[in-house]
Amino acid sequence: MTGGIGAGKSEVARRLADHSAFVIDADQLAREVVAPGTEGLLEVVAAFGTGMLNRDGGLDRAALAAAVFDDPSARRKLEAIVHPRVRERTRQLTEAAPPDAIVVNDVPLLVETGLAAAYHLVVVVEAAATTRLARLVASRGLTREQAEARIRAQASDADRRAAADGLLTNDRTLADLYAAVDATWRGRLVPFEANLRHRRRAPRPARAVLVAPEATWPAQAERLIARIRRAAADGPLRVDHIGSTSVPGLVAKDVLDVQVVLPDLAVAAEVAERLLAAGLVRQPGDWWDNGWDGRRHPKLMTMNADPGRAANVHLREVSSPAWRDALLLRDWLRATPSGVEEYAARKRDLAARPHDSIDAYAEAKTPWIASALARADAWAAGTGWRP
Repeated sequence: MTGGIGAGKSEVARRLADHSAFVIDADQLAREVVAPGTEGLLEVVAAFGTGMLNRDGGLDRAALAAAVFDDPSARRKLEAIVHPRVRERTRQLTEAAPPDAIVVNDVPLLVETGLAAAYHLVVVVEAAATTRLARLVASRGLTREQAEARIRAQASDADRRAAADGLLTNDRTLADLYAAVDATWRGRLVPFEANLRHRRRAPRPARAVLVAPEATWPAQAERLIARIRRAAADGPLRVDHIGSTSVPGLVAKDVLDVQVVLPDLAVAAEVAERLLAAGLVRQPGDWWDNGWDGRRHPKLMTMNADPGRAANVHLREVSSPAWRDALLLRDWLRATPSGVEEYAARKRDLAARPHDSIDAYAEAKTPWIASALARADAWAAGTGWRP
């Protein structure tokens, strides 16, 4: 959980704690790691001088804030002392949490430190700048100028929204905020935790349900890809957003498709296990792509445990032609508006017909995709396209 200063993260954290969430407050840990007697405090004094101490031998936070606030180099020096210790303490507390706990990390500088991909889910608490200013002046004793400077020093609202899987708006009453938190807890966090612990996919509609193109699909896919890359470490050769949600203007099921290209299925199995850290669970059974060469090309599948964001992640061997075909079809459609219109019409027609499963809907699309790939191959030859 993150949000700008004065947005109301503390209220959200309290409400989540009331629901039995295991809350880890990064600000509190940042104070603990430089408390009297700690190595962190000794390093701060060594870096910034004894003027950073108060009469009791503790850290003079006002003096330290004044020393680093307008000095990026000094701020980076302080962060190099504090942040690694906070991350280590966070790891210890997370490991100590019960196995069925929902751990909420309250991280004010999540976006600034580039750590969003380290978490299964990012919820941003947001309030209008005027509301935040009023709160800071009223509750923290800051002047308007000081409050504005604090807000400017943090990430922008747009940057935080780009990192957000969920948004809690805190411009109205406390009751409204609590209602939104409660809905997020019941509707997303609780089932997400249970699905992940039991290694099961979040429920989905049995039939194909098409929706209008969503402009945020690419950004949502980028967040998922960042989590996949972090969790998978150096296993993948490449990771790409594919499928209908990767083509602007194309109707689609509201499911992100991502493919991970790997050296072989043994590496894919290792990566599939690591992807639990990205909120993805391996699907049982045998999976394959039917190649246009008449052969079946085996793959592994992982899918979302998060009920709020459906995703299919295809783990394909580099020797399989399926990963190239997926990229070729995507790029040809992006370059061919008439192809998008044709495919959209075909999808709408098939989704409207009676079908008892998503697999049946997908199978019915196969002849059109084969035709499209033949045209895409000709396009690739003419344009010099490469994956």
